[in-house]
Amino acid sequence: QVELVESGGGLVQAGGSLRLSCAASGRTFSRNAMGWFRQAPGKEREFVASISWSGDNRYYADSVKGRFTISRDNAKNTVYLQMNSVKPEDTAVYYCEAALGALATSVGEDYFYWGQGTQVTVSS
Repeated sequence: QVELVESGGGLVQAGGSLRLSCAASGRTFSRNAMGWFRQAPGKEREFVASISWSGDNRYYADSVKGRFTISRDNAKNTVYLQMNSVKPEDTAVYYCEAALGALATSVGEDYFYWGQGTQVTVSS
């Protein structure tokens, strides 16, 4: 059974940091681009960051650029999202997703596997 399992979410004060992890099992995604999306209550799913299979290319939403960093460790089949200087508007459920292709992409339809999500809550 293929799974993407996110962890590392929680409650953090504005200005603080969190590191999300996404561990894949059941198959390797080392040749797939990976991404993080988020969804806040009452809002649409939103692209956050993406990384190519090699890690050479990364895309970020303007809202998180300079604050969040996506990375991956293909040997561990794991993707990370380092979140610094968090803001209350970062509050959402964060989902790790695997893309069909190898190149980083912000297009939601390019992703075909996703996890159950991890809640991030930022208090002001």
